[in-house]
Amino acid sequence: MSKAFEKIRAGLDDARAYLDGDRAGFVVHEVEIPEPDVAAIRGRTGLSQPAFARSIGVPLGTLKNWEQGRRRPRGPARVLLALIEKRPGIVQAELGR
Repeated sequence: MSKAFEKIRAGLDDARAYLDGDRAGFVVHEVEIPEPDVAAIRGRTGLSQPAFARSIGVPLGTLKNWEQGRRRPRGPARVLLALIEKRPGIVQAELGR
């Protein structure tokens, strides 16, 4: 087998051991992501709803639902919003033209 295959297999073996309860030698990093106040976060960016929705890659309706409390952002959206809350210009600085 190739070296790459052996590394992948070792990683999968580690993952299986971890899931089976063998935590010895593993380091787990957990990050607490707070519930975002989407309207306040967007307000700090100075962007309109349509511009903010485009900048983070979500439909405008989704953003409106978040801001009006009908839905809550989950998963990667919460992480992205937490980053924007800390650095309102991060998306434009890192991905803008």
